[in-house]
Amino acid sequence: MPTIRTLTPEAGRIDAAGLRTYDAGRLARCAADPSQPWWRRQACVEALTGRVPQARVGELLGCVRDTRDNGAIRKALLGLLSDRAELLPWLRHEDRLREEAYGMREAVLQARGALGDLSAAAELATLAFSPWRTWRAVGEAGLDALMDRHGAQAVLAGLAGGRPEDRAVALRVRDRAGEDVTDALADPDPGVAHLAQSLLTSPDRIRAYLAGAPTADAALWAAYALHRLTDDVAPVRAVYDALGRPRLEVEGLDEELRRAIVHEYGPECEKQSDPRWRIEALCTKPPRAPDEEGQLARATAALAAAGLAPRTPLSCGEAHRQGGGTYHVIGYGEGGSEVFISTLGPFAGDHADDPAARAALERAGFRWIDGPTGAVRVTGLGVYYFGAREPLDVATLLFYWQD
Repeated sequence: MPTIRTLTPEAGRIDAAGLRTYDAGRLARCAADPSQPWWRRQACVEALTGRVPQARVGELLGCVRDTRDNGAIRKALLGLLSDRAELLPWLRHEDRLREEAYGMREAVLQARGALGDLSAAAELATLAFSPWRTWRAVGEAGLDALMDRHGAQAVLAGLAGGRPEDRAVALRVRDRAGEDVTDALADPDPGVAHLAQSLLTSPDRIRAYLAGAPTADAALWAAYALHRLTDDVAPVRAVYDALGRPRLEVEGLDEELRRAIVHEYGPECEKQSDPRWRIEALCTKPPRAPDEEGQLARATAALAAAGLAPRTPLSCGEAHRQGGGTYHVIGYGEGGSEVFISTLGPFAGDHADDPAARAALERAGFRWIDGPTGAVRVTGLGVYYFGAREPLDVATLLFYWQD
């Protein structure tokens, strides 16, 4: 006869089907046992879905409340027991704001939503507006549960503070009800306007809206949505030209750098970005793609001619031993010195502004990105970078690495 141990001999080797038919009481006992490895306990929790033995509920709830227990197990149990009304006072306690286990605060909010706690609506709306897909899903699930329990209007009544995230919830409600949400393209918050354009499905309705768009931003978002649906750039260019080719000016950002950056990051920039970056990327000619191998060969030869003893170029991913990005690294000399060669154009730089390396590469036709130039922040262009989605400086964008 199988046992829990034989059904879960090690992490990654779980007989989920066998656990689902195993005795629920024994599964619950294992799930609550801190001496068992977390992965075995979690497998038992998952196997208890829909069949939690009443006699073990108190013990399992105790694990949820025990901040010393494994965070993954507590979250899994919270999901399993989210229909237990006796949890609500604990979930609403101010101590939940100090939960340190990863994802636990979000799981608490989702559970409050599942239990119909309308006071969680604002925090769930904030989650639903998150740039992180996982947290958005949690926020939306919690809000959906509240609406199922109390109705959409009751939830919206508690989200009348005018925050962008509140307007985003109202926008989703309207869209689900089959309403036309094209008017939300004029929302002053780029994140809300971006959401609105993502919900549009009728090119004809967008064309009609464009004829009388109330603001330049609204027209740009409409043009962007039309391109998303039709893949036709001509109407976008027509709007762009009619508006005087609007763009977000950045002091210190010259045309060569701008073209390289806008065509690399504009098409996939973050939702809070100014729509001008997206439209500029669609309507302007991209720079000629550099011959990366030729650039690296030229840079290596220039450093060698200057007596700097360059080593074999490495991609930034190879240099960091993970990830990737937009530059190569050429180490040289004996002291760990290195220069960066961008894949976005003839741009070179380093951390130390070595005059010898700079002179060698400038003679070879590279543009050296010095401190002041590299420090120029490209405002309004949100780019993902190690968890953040804020505007970055020129040096980070030209020599970008992400693990």
